[in-house]
Amino acid sequence: MTSESHKPQGAGCFTDTHWTMVLAAGQKDSRAKTALEELCRIYWYPLYAFVRRQGYGKNDAEDLTQEFFARLITRDDLATVDREKGKFRSFLLASMKHFLANEWDRAQAQKRGGGKRILSINLEDSELKYAMEPTHVITPDKLYDRRWAMIVLEQVMTKLRNEMRAEGKADHFEQLKEFIAGNKGDVRYAEVAENLGLSEAAVKTAVHRLRKRYRRLLIAEIADTVETQHDVEQELRHLLAALAD
Repeated sequence: MTSESHKPQGAGCFTDTHWTMVLAAGQKDSRAKTALEELCRIYWYPLYAFVRRQGYGKNDAEDLTQEFFARLITRDDLATVDREKGKFRSFLLASMKHFLANEWDRAQAQKRGGGKRILSINLEDSELKYAMEPTHVITPDKLYDRRWAMIVLEQVMTKLRNEMRAEGKADHFEQLKEFIAGNKGDVRYAEVAENLGLSEAAVKTAVHRLRKRYRRLLIAEIADTVETQHDVEQELRHLLAALAD
């Protein structure tokens, strides 16, 4: 979905990201439609969790979320919503709130989804995830942001794993991934070095490179959903804050 060409080194690098492509071309461009579908598939669960936390039951939340994305992707009823163009995350949440407040007739239960199963989503997995959400009081908005942040990190970790697997270093990734978040201490370095048949110095160098690559992929992942470099920096701060709440 992203590449190093999307790193926020200047305004021009944002011209072909998924979100800017969608904003520029709308549904007239097949690439833009594909990009929008991919973004929606990634962020389906954060919105589902938001709807569930609003008080809707499992079936209602599934139908509402599916219908929301069906309308969004086909540029149907949400075509006139004022978009927050800066960030896809903000746009999605504002659009869902608008949809829930104004665009859904709950009395028309038999019409929910309208048969529009545009996105291939495992609905049971979504409910299982929601059942594991913290039971303490957390607002729907905060739950949405937290799940958004976690999905972004999951996407980045998956891409990093796939890169190293392609280089024939799958074992290295599995041994080194726990160091990405921070220093685990010399004891762990020694243990990993023995497991991989490397020196501790070589392991520390590999960890340093892995962290740098992880950050680049994280920036690229966020850049794909915003318009400007300033937006990337804001989203990085927002992501950290969402995880800390």
